[in-house]
Amino acid sequence: MAEPGVETRTRSSVITARAAATFDPVGRSVATARAFVRDTLQGWGYSDVVDDAVVLTSELVTNAVVHAGTAADVLCLRTDEGVRVEVADRYPEREIPIQGTGRSLGSLDRENGRGLLLCAALASRWGVEYSPTFKQVWFQLDLPQRPVGTRSAGPVLPIPLLPVADERVRVAVTQIDRSGSIAVWNEDAEHLFGYAAEQVMGKPLTDFAAWPQTPGIGTGIAEALQLSRWEGSYGIRGTDGRVVPVYASHLRVRDTGGEPSTVCLLVRDDERAVLQTPQRAPVTETGADSHATDPFEVFIGSPAPEDLDGLLQRTVERARDMLDGDAAFLLLATDDETELEVRATTGLPSARQRFARVPVEAGTGRYGSARMPAVHEDLTAVPGAVPLLNSTGMRSVVTVPLKVEGRLTGSLGVAAESSGRYSNEEALRLQFAADRIALAVESARLGELERLRRGSLSFLVEASDLLAGTLDRDQTLALMAQMTVPTLATWCAVYTIADQASEPYLSYVLHEDEERIDGLKALLSKIDPPDPVPTPGARVWTAPAEAGQAAALRTSKRELGLGSTPPVSSGIGTTLATAAAVGGETVVLPLVARNRVIGMLTLGKPSDDHFRQEILELAEDLSRRAALALDNARLYSERMAISQSLQRSLLPPELPQIPGVEVEVIYRAAGEGNEVGGDFYDLFPIRDGAYGFAIGDVCGTGPEAAAVTGLARHALRLLAREGFGGPAVLERLNAAILDEGARSRFLTLLYGELWPQEDGSAVLKVVCAGHPLPLRLRQDGSVEPAAEPQPLLGVMDDLELYEQMVTLDPGDVLLCVTDGVTERREGTRMLGDDGLVDVLTTCTGLTAGAVASRVLRAVERFAAEPASDDMAILAMRVPEPRKP
Repeated sequence: MAEPGVETRTRSSVITARAAATFDPVGRSVATARAFVRDTLQGWGYSDVVDDAVVLTSELVTNAVVHAGTAADVLCLRTDEGVRVEVADRYPEREIPIQGTGRSLGSLDRENGRGLLLCAALASRWGVEYSPTFKQVWFQLDLPQRPVGTRSAGPVLPIPLLPVADERVRVAVTQIDRSGSIAVWNEDAEHLFGYAAEQVMGKPLTDFAAWPQTPGIGTGIAEALQLSRWEGSYGIRGTDGRVVPVYASHLRVRDTGGEPSTVCLLVRDDERAVLQTPQRAPVTETGADSHATDPFEVFIGSPAPEDLDGLLQRTVERARDMLDGDAAFLLLATDDETELEVRATTGLPSARQRFARVPVEAGTGRYGSARMPAVHEDLTAVPGAVPLLNSTGMRSVVTVPLKVEGRLTGSLGVAAESSGRYSNEEALRLQFAADRIALAVESARLGELERLRRGSLSFLVEASDLLAGTLDRDQTLALMAQMTVPTLATWCAVYTIADQASEPYLSYVLHEDEERIDGLKALLSKIDPPDPVPTPGARVWTAPAEAGQAAALRTSKRELGLGSTPPVSSGIGTTLATAAAVGGETVVLPLVARNRVIGMLTLGKPSDDHFRQEILELAEDLSRRAALALDNARLYSERMAISQSLQRSLLPPELPQIPGVEVEVIYRAAGEGNEVGGDFYDLFPIRDGAYGFAIGDVCGTGPEAAAVTGLARHALRLLAREGFGGPAVLERLNAAILDEGARSRFLTLLYGELWPQEDGSAVLKVVCAGHPLPLRLRQDGSVEPAAEPQPLLGVMDDLELYEQMVTLDPGDVLLCVTDGVTERREGTRMLGDDGLVDVLTTCTGLTAGAVASRVLRAVERFAAEPASDDMAILAMRVPEPRKP
């Protein structure tokens, strides 16, 4: 004997349309099958039964492609009574259930077998058919019996109970093309949001939508536009920067050419009754056993959505429908059960309340009914009993706890706009549903936390790499802000503290909308910075929101002519947009490095938005890493400034002008950040008409060589001006170097004295102590050494040095270089003395500056790799007399 509501053969019905599809045995086929059934039934105009049909199809296709591991054939049939869906698989072996034996069709706690239980609960009729090669499960969903021509009707209500709307209800109509860009924008949309059609056409809807979601979790606006039908709340940013809460109905369509697009109807959120789909009447029961189980109980036992947000949103929608409420909400408890965080709502401004946190303990403004079921018949009698419902128009509410093993994990509530709607009976029904869903919610929450932690680790690793990759203070500040916006916050401000006696300074401001940065920076500059408290963790800072609201109020009064200043016609849009940008939650995290507060990281959300706890914990980890990176950059900058100041003191001042002689010097120190190395040069007046010049090379590079450089350059000037000749100057310098002991380094040095002559020539006396020989270029292009080699300095105590006299005729050039020029290498090749001579030979007739530049270019072109040795080039030329 067949059980009530169960059939093994079809009833005779007139089939008016059919649609069929086959789905491969892979996991993604379940979602594809759901979309197929939803699109088919909506195309037939059977929206009343779409949800139940999709749930049943999902279960049956899951059984076929996941558990049976075969392809699934789905057939949709439209009849004059309703819709029939058949799902067949090709699994050859199965246990055939025997009807009427009292055996259970399935269990809510098992992964498989729930499809038949769902059929028993939701379908008007259903059945199972077998053959040697396939099994087919079918179900029939009858349309609700309504008067002809009436799709939905409600009772006559007194005028005061009707929904409130403007004198003219405006319905914004916009059409979104395949790429997500706006293709249609009607006059009502222009009026509601302030944008003319030409301002938005061709731009993505995501540029204007304020979507209530966390990055990486849940369904976003882009995904919602791809669904065949979607209905719910979000916000649209108007031209003044404020978010206009809207209620939207999306319908996915295609034109005659097959091009898909999405038609969006939007009204103000408080006028949602214009678009909101009426609640369906409950299906008439056809048998005691087939509908003894509450449909919501069956639903929460079915496979839950993979993401937590999807599960929570489906839960609040089912809870609202089950108790015929106007709104529902679900809050999750923190690990220590001291606070509840809003995670899903329906019928409430979710974008405004998402992630808001309230304490669990009892008291005004606290969530006092979290741990036990509670019914509030009239919230006006106990203001603040459920803070989430403040200023929402809800009068009665029932709330029940979600518990796992006795531990509070959340709270589920359903509310209505009229008072006295709920009793203990509804509380018991809701508590039973909450008990069934609590474990699934907690498992999904733990899974989300694990994903967030993995994502947080990846984020922190990447952030650490970026912060470690620079020692520039300004770049470190920019990286700190760019890593937090928009991943963690909508806007960010970084305050720095130079020392303990200094006040915090606003160093960097960033907003996800670049047009808001200037206004945000101006607002923050006018208010006192947050106190530099070293206590770890995020603390709320209300000053920006208060200042933004005050500025918006003053500007609005001036605009209306109510203030003390004349009305203005510009600036109000920017002021209001800035107020909206800082109107949400703002938190401050200290930047502590080496037991000192060096700044504050400020994160903010737009109007009425909140941070979730996991984001704040991630921001705290980031602030610790950023503080150390910022302090390292500060220390590096200070030491670099000291180093560069000391190095610059080792370089000679500006070269003197020598009458009748051109002089050019080119100097390059090896190593990043070095201005002075082991090579050095100098040119200075000794006495009237006499000038000293030197070019030398200390063994090695870097700071140690630079120390000897300073000693040599200053000693040369001092000794030469005391009247010592070239050999005596170098012998005394040699002694000074040897006196340095273990710190001494040997030194090659070319030192000379120059006397310009009245006949246009120049006389030089030079001493070449172990240095590359100076080269003389004559007018005829010949090149010859201008001195003889002698022992270098810093090696032997007793030196016998002598000077040689050289006369430079007009047009002659004297070139002096360090071994960084002649020892320039490319693999096994070296420029060498001969290569330098070849370059100098081509410089006949060039000025001293041109000669030095040509030598430098030859050295740079000789090898592609950067120079590893210091390099100095000193060129002196006696110009030819000018022709009359």
